[in-house]
Amino acid sequence: MQGIIGKKLGMSHVFGDDGKAKAVTAIEVGPCLVTQVKTVAKEGYNALQLGFGKAKSRQKEQFKHLREFRVADTKKVKVGDKVDASLFKAGDLVDIAGIAKGKGFAGVIKRHHFAGGPKTHGQSDRHRAPGSIGATTSPGRVFKGTRMAGHMGNSRVMARHLEVIEADPARNRLLVKGAVPGARNGLLLVMKSGGK
Repeated sequence: MQGIIGKKLGMSHVFGDDGKAKAVTAIEVGPCLVTQVKTVAKEGYNALQLGFGKAKSRQKEQFKHLREFRVADTKKVKVGDKVDASLFKAGDLVDIAGIAKGKGFAGVIKRHHFAGGPKTHGQSDRHRAPGSIGATTSPGRVFKGTRMAGHMGNSRVMARHLEVIEADPARNRLLVKGAVPGARNGLLLVMKSGGK
């Protein structure tokens, strides 16, 4: 098993052996139950579907969140198996995916870190404007992907190679060095990292 579903609890700091403070994010990981096992023979690929969190309505699924994780082999796993924080240990590297905080409509300075225009020499309304967005006759249009003002945030973000500072299977808690995407109580997918 390479991953688990979790929930961001918030940020704090811990002191290392050298006495220096480290910023950490606390994540509630699992317990997750295997709700479906997908195989090459039936679905065309190997994967495990995990369920996390209690659903509000009992008429629908038992779990609030269902997510799929690809695996190399499904022979040792069956429906109903539990996955928890014991999957990780201190020193492991993990990749964490989540939905970034939505910032609404943002200009180019906030969204793309543009420098803005000059504040003197006759410029009265160019302080936070993007400047030129393309040439004239050739190509006679604005290229796709040109960085402009627009909707910022609220998109899937992956934070890679974060170090696990502490794994506590008894409380289903993980302390990860640094920040992870999303707001407090946001859904996260925590996966073992492929390497440094």
